[in-house]
Amino acid sequence: MSKQPRPQIQTTGERVLLQGSEACVRGALAAGCRFYAGYPITPATEIMELMSRAMPKAGGVFIQMEDEIASMGAVIGASLGGVKAMTATSGPGFSLMQEHISFAAMAEVPCVIIDVMRGGPSTGLPTRPSQSDVMQTRWGAHGDHPILVVAPSSAYEFFDLTVKAFNLSERYRSPVIVMADEIVAHTRESVVLPSLDSLEIENRPKPTMPPEWYSPYRDPGTGIPPMAAFGEGYRFHVTGLTHDINGYPTERQDETEELMTRLFNKVSKDFHLLQWYDSYYEEGAEVTVIAYGSVARSALRAVKLAREKKLPVGLLKLKMIWPFMRRTVMRYLATSRVAIVPEMNMGQLSREVKRVNQGACKIQTLNRVDGHIITPSEILTAIEEALA
Repeated sequence: MSKQPRPQIQTTGERVLLQGSEACVRGALAAGCRFYAGYPITPATEIMELMSRAMPKAGGVFIQMEDEIASMGAVIGASLGGVKAMTATSGPGFSLMQEHISFAAMAEVPCVIIDVMRGGPSTGLPTRPSQSDVMQTRWGAHGDHPILVVAPSSAYEFFDLTVKAFNLSERYRSPVIVMADEIVAHTRESVVLPSLDSLEIENRPKPTMPPEWYSPYRDPGTGIPPMAAFGEGYRFHVTGLTHDINGYPTERQDETEELMTRLFNKVSKDFHLLQWYDSYYEEGAEVTVIAYGSVARSALRAVKLAREKKLPVGLLKLKMIWPFMRRTVMRYLATSRVAIVPEMNMGQLSREVKRVNQGACKIQTLNRVDGHIITPSEILTAIEEALA
């Protein structure tokens, strides 16, 4: 591929008014994304529209596919060709992508999927916010494999976590999901973006041995095999079947077990590096609010108001959703009397919090499923009741 033009991004210190979807697109460009395939769906369509204009200017390729299944297939093909690739969708389209996401996990094809959540199930509330895809991002694809999912709560984080999602994808040769919600995607706010030169950009490991020595799935000791691109002279086989180190189907127990173990270990060995969160007012907190996405914004406002009332409460904002940050969450549960988990669903992430709690403290849920955000006043009321 010819040398790519560098995308134009504001330098450090310059403020710009950005919608969350715009920030996501800028993050993808900064990370080196040069292929986008997608199908329009509310409330993620703006990402596709912006990519249709940005990709040609950046020397990349944009394709509107006939549906979400084909979109994910095109993204996988582009990535196998050596290009950083992504797509964006919402709940129903994300469901259609699951088989290909599973294929990407098995074939170890780096790619990024943006899921802008909306009310469901089915067509549901297409223009309203929700956080109802939390479990789908983890367990929607068939089979047993790890997945990496991050959740922004602001336009800046949509930029930052999109860059990081591409880095994770390249580092672990894995699909990575950016789990946003309608409010994060559509909110416009003042953002100071970093300069391109200040960003840490990762690229997939490449083979250094001669083509005749190359085994595309041989563990080099890191758990992550080097990845050649189609057309570089390295011939290799890609399949969704369980395969040996050369990519050919196998049912040998030793080879299948080795493959599956490596798929999990390449992520689990770095659990300590994947504890991505922000904490606020944790000193002396007897109540901890655990939130993510746009609800974390409401939670921060509620916690600030509670602190003004001298109430001992803090906030743990999760930015990495899967793998679940159990060691971080357990640390906060161990120092709290009550943990409040507000989310726009019937309690998907709170199930994980309860699972790792092990009786450390009381878990209180706060759920809303009517297509409206959980407000700071609702969270503040829950805090006051927990301390009563």
